[in-house]
Amino acid sequence: MIEELKSKIRDIPNFPKDGIIFKDITTLLQDADAFRKAVDVMYDAVKDLEVSKVLSIEARGFIFGGALAYLLGAGLVIARKPGKLPYKTLKASYELEYGTDTLEVHEDAIEPDDKVLILDDLLATGGTARAMVDLVKSVGAEVVGCCFLVELDFLNGRKKLEGTPVISLIHY
Repeated sequence: MIEELKSKIRDIPNFPKDGIIFKDITTLLQDADAFRKAVDVMYDAVKDLEVSKVLSIEARGFIFGGALAYLLGAGLVIARKPGKLPYKTLKASYELEYGTDTLEVHEDAIEPDDKVLILDDLLATGGTARAMVDLVKSVGAEVVGCCFLVELDFLNGRKKLEGTPVISLIHY
């Protein structure tokens, strides 16, 4: 099944800048059967974790985060670019493979007793996920794992997440 899902992802060379091969998951998402299978495989991989909140990362992480939070019976926390959330926020800055960025969550979205699954579509250098792990821990909550549809193994992003369980479905 993983190879079938992998076949639904297209490569876009030189996006968002020269030298990057962007893994475009929109081709997987527009195929109803592939999308359903991807959500089901993610769910099977995390269903035994004790999760009270799924923290999904803008923007493609929202697609899977909402579905998984629903299936897990967990709350959904969204991490957004600065200025997009209407209430007081906590911020986390990080480096990407092609620059730097910041994400925010509402300051009351994660409680100290929460068990949080961090979810995004792709693990590259690990900077985004590491920033979210640190943010969750800064409020006293527990990170029970990080889940990704795709992992770019050659960028070694998993190293930045040592000590945190990492689940990735598709590897490049």
